Amino acid sequence: MAGFGYSAINAQGIVSMGELQATDLESAREQLRQRGLLAERLERVTEATGTTSAAVGKKVTPKALQVFSRQFATLIAAGVSVVAALVILEEQTEDDNLAVVTADVRAKVERGLLLSEAMASHPKVFDTLFVAMIDAGETAGVLDTVLDRVAVQIEKSQQIKRRVKSAMIYPTLVLCFATLVLVGMLFFLVPIFVNIFKEQGGQLPTLTQYIVSASNFVRSWWYVLFPIIGLAIWSLMRFKKTQRGRDIWDAFVLKVPMRIGSTVSKVAMARVSRTLATLIASGVDIIKAIDITAHTSGNAVVEKALLDVKDRVQEGIPIAQPLLESPVFPVMLSQMVKIGEETGELELMLSKVADFYEDEVDASVASLTSIIEPVMMLGVGCMVGVIVVSMYLPMFKMLQTIK
Repeated sequence: MAGFGYSAINAQGIVSMGELQATDLESAREQLRQRGLLAERLERVTEATGTTSAAVGKKVTPKALQVFSRQFATLIAAGVSVVAALVILEEQTEDDNLAVVTADVRAKVERGLLLSEAMASHPKVFDTLFVAMIDAGETAGVLDTVLDRVAVQIEKSQQIKRRVKSAMIYPTLVLCFATLVLVGMLFFLVPIFVNIFKEQGGQLPTLTQYIVSASNFVRSWWYVLFPIIGLAIWSLMRFKKTQRGRDIWDAFVLKVPMRIGSTVSKVAMARVSRTLATLIASGVDIIKAIDITAHTSGNAVVEKALLDVKDRVQEGIPIAQPLLESPVFPVMLSQMVKIGEETGELELMLSKVADFYEDEVDASVASLTSIIEPVMMLGVGCMVGVIVVSMYLPMFKMLQTIK
C-alpha cells in the first residue's frame, strides 16, 4: 500500500484536500471517483507496507473498546462531528494504547480519510468485523446506531469467553494440583519407602517395581524430562498457530466426548449467528457479511463451511440451502435462516438463534462442569491410590511371610 495526497473537487465545485491509502495511482483515483470527487492533484507521498500504521499502539482490552464504541455512539447521536468526537475520546479514554490509536485515527480523518479507512490501518485494535460495520454505518448514514451495535457485539462475545474460561478454571487447577502431587510423591515419598525395602530385602511386587523405576527415572533425569515436556507443550502451541495445526486441532475439539465437542460447537454457532445478525443489521452486503463471519468464527471447520456457503450464495442459491446440506451447522440454525429469508427478517431470526445458543452455552458449561469435576477427582484418586498401594504391597507380602 502507498499514501497518496490529493486535491479534488466535488459536484458542487467545492475543493477538498487530504490523503488516502491505495495500491497504485489508478486505485487512488478510483477511490476518489467512488466518493464523488474529481482529482485535480494526485501524487504519492509515502510508501506504506501497512506495518507502520499498524504498529501505532498495541492491542487494547475488549472492555476498553466496548466503552470506546458506546461513548462514540453517544457523541455522534448528540450531533458531535467525527473529528470532535475522536478528540473527546482521545482525552477521556483510560487506556493509553487506545488513546494513541485514537489520536492517529483522528489525524488520518482530518487529512481526508474515511473513519473506516483510518481504523483499518490499525488491525491490532479494530478487526475486520469492526471496520466493516463502521464502513456500512458511514455509507448508510447510521454511524451512531452501528457503533452501538459494535459495543453490543463486543459485550456478547466477551460474555461467551468468560463463561468458557470460568468453566475451565476448576479442571485446570485440579490438573495442576494432580501434577504437583504426582511429582512430589515420586520425588520424596517413594524414596523413603525404597530405603525401607532395601533394609528388608526380598523381591518387590511388579507394581511396586514400576513405581520405583518411575521415581528413579524422574529423580535422575528431571533436568532432561521437564525441559522436554515444556518443549512439547511449546511445540504444540506453535503448531496450533499454523494453518494445518489449526485445522487438525479445531476438527479434533469438535469430536471430543463428554459434551466438550458439543459445547465448542454451540459456542461457535452462537458467535456465528450473533456476528452475521449484527453485520446484516448494520447494512453490510450479505456476501461480505458471510465472509467476515467465517474469518471471525473462531473455528477452522466452521470457517471452511461458511466460505463454502459464501461461494454457493454467490451463485444465486439461498443461504439456507447450503447450510442445510452442511453437517457442520445444526438443523435449527438452517431452518431459522430459511424462515428469515422467506419473511425478510433474517437479522431477527439470526438474533433469536444467537440468544438460543448463548443460553445453550450456559447450560452446556454447567453440565460440562458437573461431569468433569467427578472425573478429575476420580483420576487424582486413582493416581494417588496406585502409588500408595504399590508402596504398601511389599509390607503386606512381609506380613504374610511372617504369618
